[in-house]
Amino acid sequence: MSLAHRAVVPLKVFLVVLFAVLVVFQVLSFPGQFRYMAETQPERAHLQWPLTAIAVFGLLCVEVVVVATWKLLTLVKKDRIFTKASMVWVDAIVWAIGAAWVVLLGIFLWVGINADDPGAPMLLFAMVVGLAVVGLVMVVMRALLQQATALRTDMEEVI
Repeated sequence: MSLAHRAVVPLKVFLVVLFAVLVVFQVLSFPGQFRYMAETQPERAHLQWPLTAIAVFGLLCVEVVVVATWKLLTLVKKDRIFTKASMVWVDAIVWAIGAAWVVLLGIFLWVGINADDPGAPMLLFAMVVGLAVVGLVMVVMRALLQQATALRTDMEEVI
């Protein structure tokens, strides 16, 4: 049994834990935090629903990545990762990262225009660049998976 196959079960356990934590944040923590902010800082109360929507959407994007990763791990375990079925899940990851990046870019631009201190825009800029790197790495990994799938299909046809 390869190292990759031995890593699948512990990784799936951590994915379940991560998904549960994300749901708690999405349903309880962030909405509660923004409600509390609106109550204690009435001058920022207008931000409660936009911030809640952005947080819920961002966490939904991460949840899509977690579910797609679970599905890809299942394909690894079944030795079917180099099939067309895997591309659907890799595409889901790429689209989720892309959607989160677009929203984060919008937040960066809005905060950057309205900021009176460079701290938040610089942090958001680092996050925008970091997420762009992750997204582009996934695009490259998708291309590599596509090549490997084509090579494996060609090899199976020869044999």
